[in-house]
Amino acid sequence: MSGRARAADLAAMLADGGELALLDVREEGVFAKGHLFHAVSLPLSRLELKLARLVPRLTTRIVLCDADDGLAERAANKLHAFGYTDVSILEGGVDAWRALGRELFAGVYVPSKAFGEHVEHRDGTPSISPEELAAKRRAGEKMVVLDSRPLTEFQRMSLPGALDCPGAELVHRIFEVAPDPDTLVVVNCAGRTRSIIGAQSLRNAGVPHRVVALRNGTMGWTLAGLELEHGKREMAPPPGAAALERARAAARKVAARFGVREATDRDLRQWRRDPDRTLYVFDVRTPEEYLAGHLAEAASAPGGQLVQSTDAYVGTRNARIVLVDSDGVRAPMTASWLAQMGWRDAYVWRDAMVGATLADRPAPQQVLGLGAVQTIAPRELKGLLEGGKVELVDLASSLEYRRGHIPGAAYAIRSRLAQSLPKLEAGRALVLTSPDGVLAGLAAPEAAAVRAGPVSVVDGGTAAWSAAGLALEPGATRMLDGTDDVYYLPYDHGDRIEQAMRDYLTWEVALVEQLAREGVRFPAFPGGA
Repeated sequence: MSGRARAADLAAMLADGGELALLDVREEGVFAKGHLFHAVSLPLSRLELKLARLVPRLTTRIVLCDADDGLAERAANKLHAFGYTDVSILEGGVDAWRALGRELFAGVYVPSKAFGEHVEHRDGTPSISPEELAAKRRAGEKMVVLDSRPLTEFQRMSLPGALDCPGAELVHRIFEVAPDPDTLVVVNCAGRTRSIIGAQSLRNAGVPHRVVALRNGTMGWTLAGLELEHGKREMAPPPGAAALERARAAARKVAARFGVREATDRDLRQWRRDPDRTLYVFDVRTPEEYLAGHLAEAASAPGGQLVQSTDAYVGTRNARIVLVDSDGVRAPMTASWLAQMGWRDAYVWRDAMVGATLADRPAPQQVLGLGAVQTIAPRELKGLLEGGKVELVDLASSLEYRRGHIPGAAYAIRSRLAQSLPKLEAGRALVLTSPDGVLAGLAAPEAAAVRAGPVSVVDGGTAAWSAAGLALEPGATRMLDGTDDVYYLPYDHGDRIEQAMRDYLTWEVALVEQLAREGVRFPAFPGGA
């Protein structure tokens, strides 16, 4: 039996400085329409896939919220079954929070996005318009354009001549990529946050260059009628010895300014045994470096992304966060931003990788509650589909389903199977799939409780179907449910992309005023930009 927390109780918990996991268990697209500022999106549909990573300590104080529609109760039952002992449900759901006179925030990664807007106002981070940048390029001005997004996003679209240099890499690589201090350095992302944080990182580090953020990123560039490039892979070069030493010196000054503390091996041994505090250990280097060799207990969280979407990595507010790198630049720079966001216990693990035994593959995903299920091989399924003997339901996200699914598969949202499965033709066996089959395996017992007859799962999921050389079908061809399961970025909006971009940029800019109304305050630190 779970406890109940009134909105006023939750407000007191958020202010008391203790650890708290505030988990919103609605689908991400629903969450994005309006949620509490400090809520972490953990959809009931994917709870078993993410819970152990987001909330690793079983005695963590947890409050679940929904729209007062029963999802939190269902989630609480699961948490109790997995061994979590301190679980409450927000009485009245998110509307009770609004009734208290508090704000609901649209979008995702709101604490990080709002913080970026706060930084621009606080530090006066300079920016350049797309039109001005294009004119400078035409005039041949000496410059370097650094895209602060991960390579996968950079490949999708990038500014002409830009180099990929994800957030934590900027100070790490700047003295190699732009040794001449007379070079104009332009930092961009898709929108605003990573442009602002990236440019301000270089300014905080005291680089001698003129540094500006591209105003509104690639969205602003597109809305100005300028062309983007696609499929590029050019990255800023890693630093040589001299450039690395300059970057280390700059990072040390930043760490001192923002009070970044170091943790020793002895600290880590004590913290691992502490039953009352949560410990997260993140490797903030690039994914490629992580896969080449990392500490077994460290999860990959490239520094720029950790700052950009902290709530995607950390589910427990006021936990301990320990950062690892191999160079003495990326961890302290990332920690400096976490400190400014209010993570008072963010540390750099001193010499963490020196002499350590390194793993060369990530730890397997910890999936809770996965039992044995009946499976079916892709080629066997193909024959059954052709014979009209089975109903196939795909539990991928609506975006994944739209990009490609097994021909004939119907799309459904796991948390709503009780509403969607009755829409299928009765009398046929049911087969479930998902991208790798894991989510389908979790859903199989729930589907069996709704629909009579056998339920099986595609062995290896839709990925195994493709690996067997079988074709996928694109498009939203057979929808049993809506598309509010995930948050759609502006670039996902088909023929209304430009309006979606304008709406997104307006939302980001408006976050500063909403922060003020909610009374959110970020820590103050001495020294100017």
